[in-house]
Amino acid sequence: MSESIFVGEGEHFAPTEHARGPWDPGALHGGAPAALIVWAFEHMQPGAELPFARLSFQFLRPVPLAPLKLERSISRPGRRVQALEAELSADGVPVCRASGLRIAPAPEDLPEISLLQAIDRADPPLAPPEEGQHVHFALDDAQRKSFAATAMEMRFLSGAPLLQQADGQAPTRQLAGAANVWMRLRHPLLPDQPLSPLVRLAATADFGNGVAAVLPFDEYLFINADLTITLNRRPRGEWIGLNARTLLHPDGIGWAESVLHDEHGPVGRAEQALVVQRR
Repeated sequence: MSESIFVGEGEHFAPTEHARGPWDPGALHGGAPAALIVWAFEHMQPGAELPFARLSFQFLRPVPLAPLKLERSISRPGRRVQALEAELSADGVPVCRASGLRIAPAPEDLPEISLLQAIDRADPPLAPPEEGQHVHFALDDAQRKSFAATAMEMRFLSGAPLLQQADGQAPTRQLAGAANVWMRLRHPLLPDQPLSPLVRLAATADFGNGVAAVLPFDEYLFINADLTITLNRRPRGEWIGLNARTLLHPDGIGWAESVLHDEHGPVGRAEQALVVQRR
């Protein structure tokens, strides 16, 4: 059995080092709890046949590298529309709250709509993963196990974070501010549990602020306080792509925005509100 990102039973889950984030060695990457909650949402009945239209996550405080309790419920039951709620807590303290919206899919026999064609032109498909540059990605210690460095495989089509050496000084990361990158989880979320495309998408969507960084990691924090995912359709396959960019204004709010792709084309969008501070 390969290493997993979490181990657990029932409502309790313990993260492994593969869930670690870049900001604090004792805290998780946001993609790890997001993927765990989505896995739980997908197994909730009745209504598991309905596709998700939206997934939202509020990171109330750093999610610790410690046992977590996951509670979930269907707050709005229905045959066509359902609202789901979840909360992760550590030692009784809430650390992440999430919501999901499942709705009945649109009919398959819709007439051809020019607006849909315009949307397709606005978000063209990415080049395939095999055309990307393999990058061992980590904002902090690249040798330490973490969600970015060891749980995720990354292939950059553009904006690859190259390390540059200048005048004998320590290497510095080249900041692109935008990136096109494919990602694929290397390990199962839980032992002996298959990875669904939606879990893979949730794990990847939280990387926008990292791969499209515009500030040096050793001087600034740019932590996302939330993550919102909207979906046009069900994702398919192992690879999830990000067309990500960071928007940052002095004395304003920082945002990371990503168009989400699978190998069949655009599938949705992700937004992250960023807490930007000097270290």
